[in-house]
Amino acid sequence: MTAVAPPPGARDGQLLAGGSLAVRLANFVKLPHTVFAMPFALVGVVLASAVAPLPAATVGWVVVAFTAARFAAMAFNRLVDRDVDALNPRTAQRELPAGTLTVGQARAGIAGASLLFVVAAWRLNPLCLALSPVALGWVLGYSYTKRFTRWCHLWLGLGLAIAPVGGYLAVTGSWSDPWWRLCVLALAVLCWSGGFDMIYALQDEGFDRAHGLHSVPAAFGVRGAIRIARGLHVAAVACLAALVASQPLGAAGGAAAAALWTGVGVVVVLLLWEHRLVRADDLSRVDAAFFTMNGLISMSFLAAVVVARVLAGRGA
Repeated sequence: MTAVAPPPGARDGQLLAGGSLAVRLANFVKLPHTVFAMPFALVGVVLASAVAPLPAATVGWVVVAFTAARFAAMAFNRLVDRDVDALNPRTAQRELPAGTLTVGQARAGIAGASLLFVVAAWRLNPLCLALSPVALGWVLGYSYTKRFTRWCHLWLGLGLAIAPVGGYLAVTGSWSDPWWRLCVLALAVLCWSGGFDMIYALQDEGFDRAHGLHSVPAAFGVRGAIRIARGLHVAAVACLAALVASQPLGAAGGAAAAALWTGVGVVVVLLLWEHRLVRADDLSRVDAAFFTMNGLISMSFLAAVVVARVLAGRGA
C-alpha cells in the first residue's frame, strides 16, 4: 500500500506571517520549533537548582545560549542543504532555494548566532565556555550526516541532548552526583528526538533514496522506520522513569514524586497519540505529530519538573 504524504510543493508548516528580514530569518530556522528542546534545557536548569543557587540571570543566559546555538545549527543546515532542498518539492520553497534570503545573509546569521552562543557560555561559567566549541561543532556537523550515515537522526538527537546537560552545567558548573543521572536525562532526550526526527523524515523516504541521501526511512522503509522510532520512544520513557525514580525529593517526597510521575504519564499518552497520527499508509498528519505532539511533550515534562521542584522547596 502506498503511503499518503503531504501534497508536493506544500510549504513547511509553523511559519510566521510577514516579509521583513526578521520574519524571514525566523522562518529560515523554524523559530517556533525551539519549543521542542528548550523545555528540556530548562529541565536541566530546574534539576540543578536543587544543588546550587539559581540566579535569574543564569536562566536568561541559558535561554540565549540555546536559542543562539539552535539558530546557528538550523541556519547552517539550510545553507548546506540548499541545493538538495531546491530539488525536493517539499522544501523547494524554503528561503534559500526560493531566493527570499541570500547566502550572504544566511552566513552572517550563522556567524552572529555562533558568536552570541559563545558569549552566553562565557557569561555562564568557565566550564560552559570551554565546552562551547565542542557543542557548536557537534550541532553544526549534523548538517553533513545525511551524506554518510542512515543514523543521522541520532546525531541530531545527541545534539538536542546537549541542551539539558548544558542547562545543568550552567547552574552547577560541574557534573551531576550520581554521575549517571545527567546521562539518563540526556539519553531520554536523544531517544525522544531521534525518534521524532525519523518520523519527520518519513516524508522524504523516496526522495532520499533517489538522491543517494542516507536516513532510516530510506534504509528500512516507512514501516521499518516507524518501528525503530517506536523503540526509541519506549527507551525514552524508560530513561525518564529512571530519572524520576532517582530524584532526591526530601520532605515533599510523596507530592513531588506524584508530580514527576504524572509528567512521565503525560509523555506516554502523548507519544502514543503521536504514533496514532502517523501510519505507514498515511503520512498526511506527520506535521501535526512532529510539531504539536512533541512541543506538548517537552513542555508537559518541564511543567511536572517545575511543580515537583516547588513542592520539594516548600517541604510540602
